[in-house]
Amino acid sequence: MKRTPRRVLYHLGALLVVVLFVLPLYWMLMASLRQPGQPPPRTIEWLPNPAVWANYAAIFELAPLATALVNSVLVVLVAVPLTILTASGAGFAMARLNGRLQRGTVLLSIVLLMIPAVALWLPRLVLYRYLGLLDTLAALILPALMGSSPFFVLLFYWTFRRISPELFAAATLDGAGNLALWWRIGLPLARPTMLVVGVLSAMLYWGDFVSPLLYIRSESRYTLPVGVVVLRQMDITNWPLLMAAATLLSIPAVVLFLLVQHWFWFAGRFSESADATDVLG
Repeated sequence: MKRTPRRVLYHLGALLVVVLFVLPLYWMLMASLRQPGQPPPRTIEWLPNPAVWANYAAIFELAPLATALVNSVLVVLVAVPLTILTASGAGFAMARLNGRLQRGTVLLSIVLLMIPAVALWLPRLVLYRYLGLLDTLAALILPALMGSSPFFVLLFYWTFRRISPELFAAATLDGAGNLALWWRIGLPLARPTMLVVGVLSAMLYWGDFVSPLLYIRSESRYTLPVGVVVLRQMDITNWPLLMAAATLLSIPAVVLFLLVQHWFWFAGRFSESADATDVLG
C-alpha cells in the first residue's frame, strides 16, 4: 500500500509524456482535415466540422505521391535488411579481433561517426557518377552495403562483445567457422540490437530528404520526402493538403513504433534466456 502513491505519480508522469508526444501528431491530423485553403488552427481543434477526408485523395492528384510512396517503401525494404547484415557482420568481425587491431577498428569507427554527413555528399556524388548510379534508387540504397552508419556497427560490436566467449569456443570445437558463429550464435543472441538497428535505419531511409535531392533527377524516382516538397511548391498556401502530406509521411514511423514495443520486450526476454543449446539447435 505504501507504494501506491509512487505508482500513481509514475503513471501520471508517463501519461503526461505520452500526451506531450501525441498532441502535436493529433494537431497535425486535425489540421489536415480542415477545409482546403484554410490556415492551420492556432489552438487545438479537436475535430474540424466538417472533416474533409478527401484532402488525402487530393494530394495524390496534385503531386506524384503514389510513385514517391512506392519508391520510399522499396528503398526501406531493401536497405534495412542490408544494413542489418552488413553492420552485424562488421560488428562481429570487430568483436572477434584481439588487442590493438580491435581497439584500432573501434577508434576508426568512432572517428568516422564524428565526420559530418555534409562532408560525404560530394564524394558520393562523384562515386555514383563514376559507377553510373545517378538517378537510380540504387544510389539511395548503396550506403546500406557499408552498414549505413558507424553507429550501427558499434551497436553490434558492443552486443557481440557481451556474448560469452565459451559459446564461440564450444562451437569452434564442433567445427564451426566464423560465418557459422556469426549466423548461428551471434545473430540470434543479438535480436534486440537487430530490432534497434532495423527501426533506426528504417527511419533513416524513410525520412531521408537530402540524398534523393542530390542523386535523383527524374520525378518518377522521387521518394516521399521530396514528393512532399513538390506538393508544397505546387500549392504553398493550402495548409490542409500540406498537413495531409506530412501526416502521410509520419504515419509509418508511428505505426512502426507501436509494432516494435512488444517485439523489444520479447527479444529482450529471448536474449536473457537463450543458451548454447537453444542457439545451436
